[in-house]
Amino acid sequence: MTRSRRFDLIAFDWDGTLFDSTALIARCIQAACRDVGVAVPSDADAAYVIGLGLTDALRHAAPGLDASRYPELGARYRHHYFARQHEVSLFPGTLEMLTELKARNHWLAVATGKSRRGLDEALAHSQLAGLFNGTRTADQTASKPNPQMLLELMREFGAEPGRTLMVGDTTHDLQLARNAGAASVGVAYGAHDAEAFDEFGPLFVAPDTRALHAWLLAHG
Repeated sequence: MTRSRRFDLIAFDWDGTLFDSTALIARCIQAACRDVGVAVPSDADAAYVIGLGLTDALRHAAPGLDASRYPELGARYRHHYFARQHEVSLFPGTLEMLTELKARNHWLAVATGKSRRGLDEALAHSQLAGLFNGTRTADQTASKPNPQMLLELMREFGAEPGRTLMVGDTTHDLQLARNAGAASVGVAYGAHDAEAFDEFGPLFVAPDTRALHAWLLAHG
């Protein structure tokens, strides 16, 4: 039977794409840097590292810190984030979008720089766990923009690169898609400025979740 949809597998980043957590993550990175006495990154610099695995993100955010102290910095970040993660929620319209895509029999996945623990807690908090067919986190596999997490998801569901779409709010997400040979869609309401997406050739850049929903239904 000929399939009318273009993509079999749609993988979503989590923070800044489905979950409105960009500002909280940036503040927690800044608080962690302050705790260990290293230079506190600007809002823009703290937001830029969102999407990377925690270790890579902290190395970028605090390049002057002695390597032996990154575990301490990571522990302080997790302390601040887990204490306040209840303050953030899904972007409006996200649940409806995912439910409709699921009803169209797309395979839905999450490919995120979060830890396994962090994603599991976020999924439980948002009551989305049953909507996703598969998930990959940065501590399970390679961090973005290495394509490994998306390649693993493609193998898990037998999805070809040409029928796989990555949706994300950072250049790390779009570069991940390109490295895996998959298509991408950017969202302009997350951590990175949409102008930075151009070199990665996204099919669409969504100004909000409503526009993303409409585009995925029409072109996904």
